[in-house]
Amino acid sequence: QVQLVESGGGLVQGGGSLRLSCAASGRSFSSYVMAWFRQAPGKEREFVATISAGGGYTYYTDSVKGRFTISRDNAKNTVYLQMNSLKPEDTAVYYCAAGSYYYTQPKEYNYWGKGTLVTVSS
Repeated sequence: QVQLVESGGGLVQGGGSLRLSCAASGRSFSSYVMAWFRQAPGKEREFVATISAGGGYTYYTDSVKGRFTISRDNAKNTVYLQMNSLKPEDTAVYYCAAGSYYYTQPKEYNYWGKGTLVTVSS
C-alpha cells in the first residue's frame, strides 16, 4: 500500500508557474506508475499526465502538452508536476495517483492523495 500527500498548490496569475509535489510513503513507490489528475468545480476528474515507474516514459493530455512536465525522484519517493504558462482553465484541485499502468481513467488507479487546490486568475 502507498499513501500520497500533495502540496504546492496556491493562487497564481495567468501566465505564471507552480510546481506541485506528491510525497509517497509506504512500500515500493518505485514500482508504481504515477499520474496527476485534476477536478474543476462541477466537472468530472480528468487525466493530466502520467509517468512510468522508472521515469523514462511520460504522457500528457493535449491541453497541457508543452506547458506541464511530470517527473519523479524515486530516491525521495516524490512525483512532481511543473506547470508553466498557466491559464484560468487550469484552475482545479490536483490529485496524484498510483497505479499499475498508464491508464487515463481515474477508476484504474488504486491509491489517491487528497488533492491540492490550484487557482489561476485572469
